[in-house]
Amino acid sequence: MELTDGSRIAVIGGGPAGSFFSYYVLEYARRFDLELELDIFEAKDFTKIGSSGCNHCGGIISESLVQELATDGLVIPSDIIQRGINTYTMHTEQGTRRIHAPTDEQRIASVFRGCGPRGCLDKSLKGFDNYLLGLCQENGARLIPEKVTRLERTEEGVMVGCSKSALRKYDLVVGAVGLNPKALELFKGICPSYSLPEVTRAYISEFLMKPGDIEKSLGSSMHVFLLDLPQITFGALIPKYNYITLVLLGKDIDKDIVQNFISSNEVRSCFPEDFPVKRAVPCQCYPYINIAQGNHAYADRVVLIGDSASSKLYKNGIGAAFITAKAAASTVVFEGISERHFEKYYKPICRDLDKDNWVGKWIFWVTRIIQKSTVLKRGLLDLVGKEQAQEHLALRMSSALWDTFTGSAGYRNILKRFLHPSLLFGLVKSTLASNISIINRHSHEKQEAR
Repeated sequence: MELTDGSRIAVIGGGPAGSFFSYYVLEYARRFDLELELDIFEAKDFTKIGSSGCNHCGGIISESLVQELATDGLVIPSDIIQRGINTYTMHTEQGTRRIHAPTDEQRIASVFRGCGPRGCLDKSLKGFDNYLLGLCQENGARLIPEKVTRLERTEEGVMVGCSKSALRKYDLVVGAVGLNPKALELFKGICPSYSLPEVTRAYISEFLMKPGDIEKSLGSSMHVFLLDLPQITFGALIPKYNYITLVLLGKDIDKDIVQNFISSNEVRSCFPEDFPVKRAVPCQCYPYINIAQGNHAYADRVVLIGDSASSKLYKNGIGAAFITAKAAASTVVFEGISERHFEKYYKPICRDLDKDNWVGKWIFWVTRIIQKSTVLKRGLLDLVGKEQAQEHLALRMSSALWDTFTGSAGYRNILKRFLHPSLLFGLVKSTLASNISIINRHSHEKQEAR
């Protein structure tokens, strides 16, 4: 149950998880002077415009991930980045606050996963997924542009079959199929202890707009919304070069929930007055997102990575793909490819993500309480406003919110900072002060009216 010279690996799925795994397996194998054959099965063409070339994601990459990749020799070219984002603008019914990146290292970048939304006329756009896949091919991986329709276990390995070609035998099969139900069921057949992730529907759409208008309306700021709207946990507008990406996360987002969100005054104010926000959007989707991990995502000669195994709750799915893919690559090259090896060396990484997500659920539960409370939102806005306006103040709330929105830090780390006595005291103080001020002002207005 170890890889040897000539071992064959099949990676099912050429998105970030599959590409990260392929890149690192081939890099690690070189250190051992180990000759491997690696095939990536990916039916999508990431050079195409629209859904046929896209993996349905808002397209946010944290600066910490960019730097970690650069350390390993993966430098993302500037023409892949649609826009650098150095601030967050937080919108509530009670007001707006802009939060600057705590440090330059914590900035984020927006990208396209494919090569542009449906209807896009700019053929020069380059997608993040295609860039990663190209790196793997340069490293020696072979791309097979076919859809896998059959997985069958034998005594000597795993057989992989496609609709257009014969079965091929592999020593190791890696599942990077995201949350595709049919593909996951195929893996269930050769990985019997595997339980599928729990999912819900999100929403993503693209608004075409002139770059100058985007700069005036959103600038280089990602706009997030803490609004008291049913079933929406998180809403955001992400500026790119000549598109604005709308992302909604929550519980089973549908068309009515989307219309309710974009009709709100807070969202409408982010667009030019004459911009037809409610028009039919040419490129939109309702992708599945992982809200509870898949358990036991491995067996002898088989391992699942990325969303198929463990992700980060609501945030930074690309970062989670990187973490699980790199851990799996290290395991198969340096340790082995048996269920026992995955249990000992790969499972702890997934378990750590899962524990962190449990804390994340608690954080978003508290966030939902704040969304519904006018009193608490006033206090939050007041505290963030003070932190951003006065340089000598510690940016405890601002930095905690920044990492909550970006997913750059783990939820356990964020929770510790939220529970810091100084932050809690500051929030209580700001909540009392802001609401007393509102009460006094209303009282004064009533007296004047008399």
